[in-house]
Amino acid sequence: MSATNISFSSGHHPFDLAGDLLGERTRLTPEKTALVEVSTHRRFTYGELNDRATRCALLWREQCHLEKGDRIGVLARNRVEFLDAFFAAGRSGIVLVPLNTRLTPPELEYIIRDCGVKALLYDGDFEQTVRHLKRTVDIGHWISLDDAIDGTDISYQEAQASAKLDAWIPVHCDAEDIHCLLYTSGTTGKPKGVIIPRRMVLWNAFNTVISWQLRESDIAPIFTPLFHAGGLSVFLPPIVAIGGTIILHRGFDAPEICRTLEREQCTIIFAVPTILKLLLEVPGFENVSLSQVRWLISGGAPLPTYLIQEYQKRGVVLKQGYGLTEVGVNCFAMSVAESLRKPGSIGKPVMFTQAKLIDSKGSAPAAGEVGELLLRGPHVSKGYWNNPRETGAAFDDDGWFRTGDIARCDAEGFFFIAGRRKEMFISGGENVYPAEIEQVLLSHPDVQDAAVIGVPDSKWGEVGVACLVVRRQAGIASEEIIQFASLRLARYKLPKIIRFLESLPRNASGKILKDELLARYRSAG
Repeated sequence: MSATNISFSSGHHPFDLAGDLLGERTRLTPEKTALVEVSTHRRFTYGELNDRATRCALLWREQCHLEKGDRIGVLARNRVEFLDAFFAAGRSGIVLVPLNTRLTPPELEYIIRDCGVKALLYDGDFEQTVRHLKRTVDIGHWISLDDAIDGTDISYQEAQASAKLDAWIPVHCDAEDIHCLLYTSGTTGKPKGVIIPRRMVLWNAFNTVISWQLRESDIAPIFTPLFHAGGLSVFLPPIVAIGGTIILHRGFDAPEICRTLEREQCTIIFAVPTILKLLLEVPGFENVSLSQVRWLISGGAPLPTYLIQEYQKRGVVLKQGYGLTEVGVNCFAMSVAESLRKPGSIGKPVMFTQAKLIDSKGSAPAAGEVGELLLRGPHVSKGYWNNPRETGAAFDDDGWFRTGDIARCDAEGFFFIAGRRKEMFISGGENVYPAEIEQVLLSHPDVQDAAVIGVPDSKWGEVGVACLVVRRQAGIASEEIIQFASLRLARYKLPKIIRFLESLPRNASGKILKDELLARYRSAG
């Protein structure tokens, strides 16, 4: 199978006409509450959300003259209009391009030109960015979700109010047609557009429902940004598939999230480890009722064992999930009982997902040994937009995606992530995985945040530098950190240098920007 032509479609089939996930759910339960928008206190049924998506698609087709395959960008915080656009893309064949709101105008310009965005939906919070873009990129239609910047912009709210639902004509789309492009960091420094076909969205939805045992009574908050795969995919399509309810936060606000978890009786919760830690530190969090929570699931970064233990003290199960933008965000699953029995494991591959480990020579490692994790299945993306070189590097000739993560698999088939391949360093001839060291450092009661990077060393080849954020009142010394770690780690794994920082740089998904930490270290000398 060609790495640049990965397909699971079997030609025209009634299933190809699916993909309108919201429309199908509405047909079954139109009066069920689909969405609660926290910032506005508005509640939407599936029927209402479905009508909004149709009106959005009509705007794109009738006023913007977009056709199937055209790209439309969205630059906005989490809000119902973002969901309108996501589901409108699913039924129109127009490709949605969520834009990272943290990027600078020049960075956004690159993405807009790279994929040929023909229209842009924008949030009033980004007026200055849009003014800049209007001077530098040629976009045919600018659609304001709030107040228009100038008279030529289209008012989204007016378009919603005036659209005639009976004017909508369904568009035939195949399973391999593109639903959206999600841009992620590239090895060359330029973002890569991950091609998310409709097939991938559907498999993520159905497989998560089945493998994670979701229920129509489930209520899930979303507070991670919708421009990121973690916000757009972890719970949104699966909850719609099963007919549950989404609680949409405009952004991350720890006290607000704590209040909402209890008020809306949220049952399943996704968050990155950093957020899970911040929630624990919210004053009064110990009094927030979590009795209705079936489980929490973590993703985006390795989950420290101490966080699992802290939530267990509250009577809540905390599982570790695993996924990537390129292969879907929900690739492994485990039961509550298994998560208690196998702390630190990401579980077993979900249904119809193949996983294997390979060593540096491309062979299977010995039992219990680590290797790079490769995945294959119907939930895998089609590669990168207009980038055959990166696509070819990511997939082998049999369609296996190289995740870049180092993992091991135990005798029962449960996988454990050791760390990123590119983050591994070799000290004294031994492979060292920063994630393992970070877990130990984070278990120290005075350490709030931790990241380990490998740097050159004349004696050992490479050594670890631990970048730590500690509680202000701690007054902790480097020697105490080393002593603490030495009781839990082999000597060759111990960081040789400790650096105390005010905060660690992170991206929108909560991942630590280790390249930035390494650059800071080098510049400091």
